[in-house]
Amino acid sequence: MTTPTTQLSAVNSMLSTIGEAPVNSLSSGLVDAETAESVLNEVSRDVQSLGWNFNSESNYTVAADSDGYVVLPTEVVRADDVVKYRSSKNEYVQRGNRMYDKVNHTFNIGSSLTLNVVVLLAFDQLPEVARRFITVKASRLFQERVVGSDTLSTMNRADEEQAFLALKEMEGDNGDYNIFDDYGTASVLDRTIGTKVIRNGTSF
Repeated sequence: MTTPTTQLSAVNSMLSTIGEAPVNSLSSGLVDAETAESVLNEVSRDVQSLGWNFNSESNYTVAADSDGYVVLPTEVVRADDVVKYRSSKNEYVQRGNRMYDKVNHTFNIGSSLTLNVVVLLAFDQLPEVARRFITVKASRLFQERVVGSDTLSTMNRADEEQAFLALKEMEGDNGDYNIFDDYGTASVLDRTIGTKVIRNGTSF
């Protein structure tokens, strides 16, 4: 029976790109297998840090600790304040694993914040399409670092492009994105926005 890609099967797929035999476990002790696992984890962090619908959470509340610091959970790699300002009011940004108050120039925020966050997921928690793209991209980078074959790199890049297109298609389907949800677009289309001037019974 076909099963979703595991971290072990991903590593073995990477080993196959350089002609290495598969391993039975991630603790095999084979140097190339350990290198492949390291590259796989690196690519997984890189891809997930971009933020996708499957690893993003809205309205995620983080409380301040006893020192007034809003410390982010270890799995959070990106955080953005839900409330947006276009003035000199509070503007909170992520610095390291804490939120920082850019207006008052301090980490001491003193209250909880509601954030939009991107979290790192374990490999087996990722959708299969994401696992496939990460595996293919990691395979290319692994081959380039260990063997350095331009021919293999070109072939792997073609597979990587197809996997990335599949990932973007899934993102569009799951995210249900709509340009009309954007205020900038809506304000152009909504003819009622703005002040109407009445002259001689005619609206302008």
